[in-house]
Amino acid sequence: MTRQVFLDTETTGLDWRGGADRVVEIGCVEMIDRRLTGQNFHVYLNPQREVGDSERIHGLSDAYLADKPLYASQAEAFEAFVRGAELIIHNAAFDVGFLNMEQQRAGRTRVSELCPSVIDTVKMAKEMFPGKKASLDALCERYAINNSHRTLHGALLDAELLAEVYLAMTRGQEDLTMWADDAPGAVESSLGPQSTTPRRVRVLHASEAELAEHERVLGEIAKKATCLWLPPAAASS
Repeated sequence: MTRQVFLDTETTGLDWRGGADRVVEIGCVEMIDRRLTGQNFHVYLNPQREVGDSERIHGLSDAYLADKPLYASQAEAFEAFVRGAELIIHNAAFDVGFLNMEQQRAGRTRVSELCPSVIDTVKMAKEMFPGKKASLDALCERYAINNSHRTLHGALLDAELLAEVYLAMTRGQEDLTMWADDAPGAVESSLGPQSTTPRRVRVLHASEAELAEHERVLGEIAKKATCLWLPPAAASS
């Protein structure tokens, strides 16, 4: 069983190293064996400081956050949700840095120790699409994922969108295994029902000309060294 947690945070700024900025929202979405379970963790937090200009990013005002719990009071529940899971985060260094800082302030175990395995989907996207935009909005557009309701950043919404993006980015991996694992009939992914008709794999056979060219290339290799793709007798002739 593979348990993954898609995680996002909203903060008062970018400075987690100096501790000047704080986390104001955490959103987590659970997935097991590539299926969303419906189990989420979501909390708004009082950062004990003004949110400043970050409000225009996440829309969370000082007045709204004033009566929200402090991070330390939510740390145990957060740990219980993520412990041991593989974390999948868009720009992981940012979120893990902030959460490690908050955990240490609360005298708790660092997130990077609770969850040793972390996948950064920004890094994945840059490797898959060199030179292309790697933002969450850009990936939603690339994979035709509806993000029209994302007018502001929100931790839980962004974690949910990231789960859809990740499934789309790794769809080929699922195709290699899902038909062996699922019983005949309707197959359902984490995002809803799929086709009820078994897939037929199309096999493309080499033409006679392609086979002849293949044999010619192997013969050229055999003249210079032992060719592993030829029978012993043919390779030594």
